[in-house]
Amino acid sequence: MRIDVVSIFPEYLAPLNLSLVGKAVRDGLLDLRVHDLRDWARDRHRTVDDTPFGGGAGMVMRPDVWGEALDAVMTPGAHLVVPSPAGQPFSQQLAADLAGTEQLVIACGRYEGIDARVVEHYAAAGTVSEVSLGDYVVNGGEVAALVVVEAVARLLPGVIGNPQSLVEESHAGDGLLEYPVYTRPTAWAGLEVPEVLLSGHHGNVARWRRDRSIERTAARRPDLLLALDPAQLDRGDLAVLSALGWSVREGGLVPPG
Repeated sequence: MRIDVVSIFPEYLAPLNLSLVGKAVRDGLLDLRVHDLRDWARDRHRTVDDTPFGGGAGMVMRPDVWGEALDAVMTPGAHLVVPSPAGQPFSQQLAADLAGTEQLVIACGRYEGIDARVVEHYAAAGTVSEVSLGDYVVNGGEVAALVVVEAVARLLPGVIGNPQSLVEESHAGDGLLEYPVYTRPTAWAGLEVPEVLLSGHHGNVARWRRDRSIERTAARRPDLLLALDPAQLDRGDLAVLSALGWSVREGGLVPPG
């Protein structure tokens, strides 16, 4: 897979040389290229922005500069990702979808964003996704690009040493949050590792983990439970939810109260 990131601050993407993403690049599992948008600016000041039509604060990134940059780096069938607080929420499912593309191009906006015609133009010719990390605003798309690349790259074959870990983590598989995990020492700061995890009984361990996953999801992300089909749940799952005040009505889960 090839990923191209275009930014006016290419140095911001340096952490992608580290850890598993950097190793994937060195092992030839990922072709990662970072580009400086200013390389496509035409004036001696390397200008990439201008004042917004209609007035208002801030500056808007020019479509002509972005157009030259994207035309230069995008290959046929490329998927363009534009980080934006007005975009769709970035999710594990979207990361999985993007991991199946041959080329991913991430356009990192700054200031008040990229001229809207850029998305309109490339959406007419291919696939474009505007994505948001959450309901907040940061200074530019680079931080989102780091997240997108990390989330996508780790799903590529061979990047994660144990593929099973991708199945058991939060937001994967059943859509629940991952259960709490423990390691040595068995006692620390007056806290003990749950006895069931030391029992060696795989069935009991699996049940305990599933129960804790459901409890954690109910407490922290009840919206994920509301999106579940109750048919996915077994009797043990329903017993845990019932103890937490949840019920099943008209084919859906209903929270307490």
